[in-house]
Amino acid sequence: MASYNFSLDPVEVPGVDTKHRKINSKIPAPGTKEILSRLDRVESRSMHGQLPIVWDTAEGFNVYDKLGNCWIDFTSGIFFSNVGHSNQRVSKALKKSIDKPLIGCYAYPNSARADYLEKLLDFAGSSFEKGFLLSAGTEATEAALKLMRMNGIKEGKKKLGIICIENNWHGRTLGAQMLSSNISQKEWIGYQDPDIHHIPFPYPWDLNEKSGKDFLLEGIDKLQDRGIDMSTDICGFMLETFQGWGAVFYPREFVQEIRNLSYENKILLTFDEMQSGFGRTGKAFGYEHYDVEADLICCGKGMGGGVPLSGVLGKKEVMDLPEIGNMSSTHSANPLVCSAGLAVLEEIREENLIEETKRKGEILFSKLNKIKESHPNNISYILGKGLIASILFKKIDGSVDIITPSKCSELCMQKGLLVVHTGRESIKIGPPLNISDAALAEGIEVLSESIKQTLS
Repeated sequence: MASYNFSLDPVEVPGVDTKHRKINSKIPAPGTKEILSRLDRVESRSMHGQLPIVWDTAEGFNVYDKLGNCWIDFTSGIFFSNVGHSNQRVSKALKKSIDKPLIGCYAYPNSARADYLEKLLDFAGSSFEKGFLLSAGTEATEAALKLMRMNGIKEGKKKLGIICIENNWHGRTLGAQMLSSNISQKEWIGYQDPDIHHIPFPYPWDLNEKSGKDFLLEGIDKLQDRGIDMSTDICGFMLETFQGWGAVFYPREFVQEIRNLSYENKILLTFDEMQSGFGRTGKAFGYEHYDVEADLICCGKGMGGGVPLSGVLGKKEVMDLPEIGNMSSTHSANPLVCSAGLAVLEEIREENLIEETKRKGEILFSKLNKIKESHPNNISYILGKGLIASILFKKIDGSVDIITPSKCSELCMQKGLLVVHTGRESIKIGPPLNISDAALAEGIEVLSESIKQTLS
């Protein structure tokens, strides 16, 4: 596929001055290229490639640079700021924790950890009895891999197989990348775990009038044709709750049949809730859209409101499989991040953000579908739920179009709107859950203008 490189040289763009946006300089802003050059000299390039904006401050649903340019943020910082950037409740909790003072204490007990875990499990619901806190999402999926396999040993499985879904993404560490299916990104490992298996994702364009259940069973049949016995060779299913690059959810019956197979064969069903958790989809956790019970959920991103906090939640008989000291981490569950996590939960409850996200999602998708109706030859799908959405672009001949969304993302930036640049045929949208109706509508209008301008 062809790639697209954002211009780093400042260009004249029309000025913008509304209640929610301000562009008063060339874009990228003067000085941006110099900061990026400094980073190029000292930082691994793996961290680079985002839209060329040097963040100075961020508050609520706005991001600012040093020149006073102001963007409506439809990325939530790539989904960590569900409760808004620099949320006042979170900031106050962090300041109180710092002033105590107690920032870190390794695995020694602290009251903030107890307070947070109790509230977190109450928020997650009765299916979850214990949690294990970590710092990064990929650590959480690694921990889930370990727990699924330890449970497989307890159940007497002959092999410790995990079934994953093609093109799902679970992180960048060794186990997490094996659970993911991007072959090129895991070449560095040097081998593939023979007991991690991948079955096709039920994209709406691949179903061909099959039911989600039938599509799943075709994938399972192919595993069984390879001699894999569900009852003796599989101990876990790992699902990204929706496929990240395009906010593509599964057909409900696809997941429900996975749940049935899990019950029948003593298999744990795990959901990777990094992007979909903490109200993002209009429910506490995204897996709830499938009307199934999860055995484990892996959390992160919006969990900490901007600080590094992740975790795994599950039943106590699974969570207590590791012996004392068998799973721990130097900085995990420190008082600082637990205080932030508790503030996030309080903000979600006090501001009714789950119901608000559901309501705002109806506004978002109504407007996005009108944009699709205006460009039937260029937009193939509008996907997502709540305040996570994607627009999928196509060429006139029906093939995927990865250039238009990149150009459109850049144009949005020039107009004072940040969208998620995926590098694929999609633009993703995920504003903070507390975005105002007026800012949401303004951002969608900017997006509509940018799409129209790009296509013309």
